[in-house]
Amino acid sequence: MAPWCYCLLAFLIRSLSGTPSNSPGELRNPWVTGPVAPGEVVETADEVCKFPGQRLSWWQAQESCEQQLGHLVLPPPDELLAAQLPDPIWVGQREAPLQRPPQRRARSTATLMFSERSADRAARLRTPLPALGALTACAHVQWDATSSDPAALFSLAVPTLANALQLRAFAEPGGAVHAALVVRGHHAPFRAAFRADGRWHHVCVTWEQLGGRWSLFADGRRRSGARGLGAGHPLPPDGILVLGQDQDSLGGGFSARDAFSGNLTDFHLWARALSPGQMHRARACAPPPGGLLFRWDLGALDVTPSLLPPVWVRLLCPVPSEECPSWDPAPHTEGSLLCLQPLPFLCCYRTEKYRRLQDAQSWPGQDVISRVNALANAIVLLPDPLSEAHGDLSLTEAANFLRILEGVLAKEAAPLGPAALLAVLHFLKRVAALGTWEPEPTTGPWEQLGQAVMSVASLVLEEPLAGVWLSVSEVAGGPMALVASVQRLAPLLNSVLTSERPRMHLQHRHAGLEVRRLHLREASTEGYVFTVPGGHPEGPGHILIPAAEVRRLLGKGLSGVTVIHSWFSSSVFQHTLGAPDQEPRAPDSSEETSRMQRFLSTQVGSAIISSEVWDETGEANTAVTFHLQHQAQAFPPKLVEPVCAFWNFSISPDSGGSWATTGCSVTAMYQGSTACFCNHSTNFAVLLQVYDVQRGPEEESLLRTLSFVGCGVSFCALSTTFLLFLAAGVPRSERATVHKNLTFSLASAEGFLMASEWAKANKVACLAVTAVMHLLFLVAFFWMLVEGLLLWSKVVAVSMRPGPRMPLYYATGWGVPVAIVAISLAMSPRDYVATGHCWLNVHTDAIWAFVGPVLFVLTANTCILVRVVIVTVSSARRRARMLSPQPCMQQQLRIQMWATVKPVLVLLPVLGLTWLVGVLVHLSPAWAYAAVGLNSLQGPYIFLVYAAYNGEVRSALRRMTEKKAAEAFTARSSPTGPGFHSRPSCPWEVARDDPRVLAPPQRHLALRGTHGPRIPTTFSSIAEPERPAVELTAFKASGF
Repeated sequence: MAPWCYCLLAFLIRSLSGTPSNSPGELRNPWVTGPVAPGEVVETADEVCKFPGQRLSWWQAQESCEQQLGHLVLPPPDELLAAQLPDPIWVGQREAPLQRPPQRRARSTATLMFSERSADRAARLRTPLPALGALTACAHVQWDATSSDPAALFSLAVPTLANALQLRAFAEPGGAVHAALVVRGHHAPFRAAFRADGRWHHVCVTWEQLGGRWSLFADGRRRSGARGLGAGHPLPPDGILVLGQDQDSLGGGFSARDAFSGNLTDFHLWARALSPGQMHRARACAPPPGGLLFRWDLGALDVTPSLLPPVWVRLLCPVPSEECPSWDPAPHTEGSLLCLQPLPFLCCYRTEKYRRLQDAQSWPGQDVISRVNALANAIVLLPDPLSEAHGDLSLTEAANFLRILEGVLAKEAAPLGPAALLAVLHFLKRVAALGTWEPEPTTGPWEQLGQAVMSVASLVLEEPLAGVWLSVSEVAGGPMALVASVQRLAPLLNSVLTSERPRMHLQHRHAGLEVRRLHLREASTEGYVFTVPGGHPEGPGHILIPAAEVRRLLGKGLSGVTVIHSWFSSSVFQHTLGAPDQEPRAPDSSEETSRMQRFLSTQVGSAIISSEVWDETGEANTAVTFHLQHQAQAFPPKLVEPVCAFWNFSISPDSGGSWATTGCSVTAMYQGSTACFCNHSTNFAVLLQVYDVQRGPEEESLLRTLSFVGCGVSFCALSTTFLLFLAAGVPRSERATVHKNLTFSLASAEGFLMASEWAKANKVACLAVTAVMHLLFLVAFFWMLVEGLLLWSKVVAVSMRPGPRMPLYYATGWGVPVAIVAISLAMSPRDYVATGHCWLNVHTDAIWAFVGPVLFVLTANTCILVRVVIVTVSSARRRARMLSPQPCMQQQLRIQMWATVKPVLVLLPVLGLTWLVGVLVHLSPAWAYAAVGLNSLQGPYIFLVYAAYNGEVRSALRRMTEKKAAEAFTARSSPTGPGFHSRPSCPWEVARDDPRVLAPPQRHLALRGTHGPRIPTTFSSIAEPERPAVELTAFKASGF
C-alpha cells in the first residue's frame, strides 16, 4: 500500500473516533507540527513529553517533574519535539542526580554605591598592612554594565611602589566583565569573570610570592590563573588599601578615568591564599577566620563624604549566580542561563512508564484517596499521578493534611492500593519541598510537620505493603523515594533547635529521625555516635562520625554543625531493593574464598541508616563507620556474604537510583552483624549476597586438609633441595644459581603461607605477612621466568659468547617483585589486605598486582617450552637419520615421542606451568583437587629431578664422600706411635696400600659427534642433539 494510503487511513480513523488531535492531556498527532500548547502531550520515538505551560526556575522545574514521577527533557530534544518549541526551555543533566538548590541565607549589609566614575569617591583602610607573602581578597560586586573602560575595584600601594597590587576590570556591553590582577606593576591578561548583567556577583583573587601563583575566582568558579606574576618577593609592609580607586601615589593620586562604577560590599582580605572550599564559605557570607586581616566593617574605613551614607541592602548568600542547562530551538543549540530565570520546560517519561501511570486511575486505592480528600475538604491526594497540584501548599495546611492522612492510614484495615500509595508519595514530595525556595526558614509548626511525616512514612512501610511497593517501584522508584523525601525535609527542621533544646528526636516503628546541633570541640576526642533503637554504641546498631573527621571540620574554621541521622527498618526494603543486576562480589573470608559457589542474588540485609552534616554554607561531606545487625533471613543451605553499600540516586535516576559500593568496605564481620567504613556520608546498608554452595562441609574440610599437607610436603622437599645445593658444593654456574634462588623463594613463600592463619588476629602482622607472601610468590614466579629465559639462551638463541647475565637475572628475579609490591602498598594501603584472611584483597585492584605478573610469566614460559620442544624434536629427527639412514617407522616414532615427552616432564614444574590448572578451578570440584595435587607435588618433583637424580649434585656428593673416606683412610694409616720415623714413600708403596690407584684413570668427557647409539636411562640423559649448543644444556635434570 502506498504511504499516502496509510496517512489517509490514520486520518479517517481519528476523524471517526471524534477525538481532537491536539486536546490537552492527549497524545499529539505526529503530523501536526505547530507550537506545543500548555498541557499538551507529545510522543517521540523513545518517550512521552508533557508541556506544563508554567515558567519556573530550573530547580523548580526539576522539582515539578520529579513530583510528577518524570524528568526534565534531556538535550538535545527529539527533532519532532524541537520543531514545536517556540522559546528556550530548561533541559536536564544526563550525568547528575536530582540536585538540591544551594542553601541560601539572607543578610543585610552596608553597601558602598559608586554611582559614577569620580575621583572623589573612595574608601581607605585606616590600618596599614604588614608585609604580605600571600593574600586573598574577596568582595560582592555589582558592576556597572555600561562601564567599558578599565577601572580599579581595589588597589594596594606601598611607600616604594604605587602599583603594588590592584584588581582591574571592564565591562563588555552585552557580554562579560573581564578582570585582571596587577602585582608589583606586572599585569596579568584580562579574562572573562562573570556576566555583565548588573546583578550581584562574588569575586575573589589569590596571590602567592612562591612561584608567583595567582588565581581569579568568580561566583565560586576558577576563571583564570597562572604562575610567574611578581614571584620571589613579598609585598612590602606599611601598605595602604583603597577601595574603588587606583592609587598613583601612596593613598592618593586618584583619577576619574580609573575609578570604579558600581556597588561594592562584603570586602574581606586574608594574609594567605584560600582554598576553593574556603572561598565557597566566603561566598556564602561565612568567611573563614584564619589569617583574616580585614573583615567588612565601615567603621574601619575612611569613607569619602560622597559615598555616605551607606545603603543597606538585603543580600542572598551565596548570590544566585548559578547557571543551568537550557535549549534554544532557534539555533538548535544547548546553552546555559541563570538558574533562577523563569523558563518553560518539558516533563518526559519512558513510554512504558507513561502508559502505566495513565492506568493508575483504575488501580485499587481510589477509595482511600477520596476519603482523605473529603475529610480535608481539599485535593490533598491526586487521583491521577500525571496531574498537577493546583495552588501553593502552606506549612500549616501541610501539617493539618498530614494529620488527617495519618489518621486514615492508621485506621485502614486493608493494605493500601497502588493508586493510594502513589498519591501519598506525591504529597510527601510536595511537603518536602516546603521552604526550599526561601532564603530563610519559614516560621511555623515544623516539629509537628516532622512528626507527622515520620508517622506517615512508618505507616506506609508496614510489611503487608511490600507487594504494593513492588508493583509501583518501576514508576515511583520504590521506598527509597520515601527516604529521599524525609532527608530533604530534615535540614529545614534545624529552625526548631535552640541553645536550650539542641536536639530533636522523632521515632516511630519503622522510621526515625534525629536532628542535633553539635559543638565540634566537645566531640573532637571521641567523635559522635548515633544509635538506632535497640542498638549499642559499641556494637551493632550505631553509626559513628570519627574524631579525626570532627577535627578536620574544626580545621576548616567551623565551631558547630547540624548533624542529621535517620534510620528505616522494614521488610519492604528486603522485598523491593534487591540488586539482581549488580555485579556479584566474591566472598571475603579465607574459609569461604576457596568454596565453589554460584551467585544467586543480592538482598538488603540490615536497616537503612543515613548520616548528614550541615554547616551554615550547606552539606559537609564526612567519612563514617557503622555497625549494623543482619535482619533475620533464612538462606539454608546457601552462603551469605555481607557487602557494605550505599544508595546512589545518580545511578539510573529515572528508576530512583541503585546500590553502589564505591568508597565503602567491610572492616569486621561478626556472627549476625557487619562493621563498615565509608569515606562519604549518605544512606547506608549492609547487602547480603547469596551464593549457592556447591561443596559440602566435609568436602571443604578435606580440601583444606589436603592443601595444608601438600604445602608442608612441598615445603620440606624444596628446603631439602636448597640445603643439598648448599651442602654438596655444586660447582657455581648460572643454572645452579637460578635453581638455588627458585627453591629458596618458593620454599619461603609456602612456609609463610602455612603460618598465615596465625596472623589473622593482628592487623599489623596480617599486613606484614601478606606483603611478604606477595613478594616471595612473585619472586618465585619471576625466577621461573628466569629459568625459561636461561633455557631459551641455551637451546633456542645460542650464543657462544653469552657474557655476564646474572645481574639481569637478579634484577628480574628480585628487583621487579620488590617494585611491584612497593607500588601496590603505596597506591592502596587500605585496600591491600582482604578481610578475614592474610592475602591480597580480591575485591579491589590489589589482586591484579599478583595475578597480572603470574599470568605474564606463565604465558611466556609456555611459549618458551613449546619452542624448546620443537628444537628438541628437530634435533632428534636429524640424529636418527645420521645413525640409521633408513630407520623404521616404529623406531623413529619412539625417538620423537621421547624427545617430546622428556623436556615437558623435566621442565614443567620448574617453569611453573602446573599453576595453569588453577585457572580451571571454578569449573568443577575435580579441577580443585587437581590443582591442589599438582602444586603440592611441585616441590617433591623438583627435589627428585633437580637434586636426587641431578648428575652435578650426585657427583658433588660422591666427591664429598670420597674426600671424607680419604681423610679417614689417611688418619688410620698414619703411624703415631713413639719412635716412628717418617720417610717418603714411592708410588709403588702407595699402590700396594690402595688398590684403586692401580685401576686406569677415569675421565668424564663430553663426546661430540659420536654416532654410536645411546639409550636414555635416567632423567639426566636425553637423545643427544646435533648442535653443540644444545648439547651444552643437554636438558640436564639440573634445569635443562
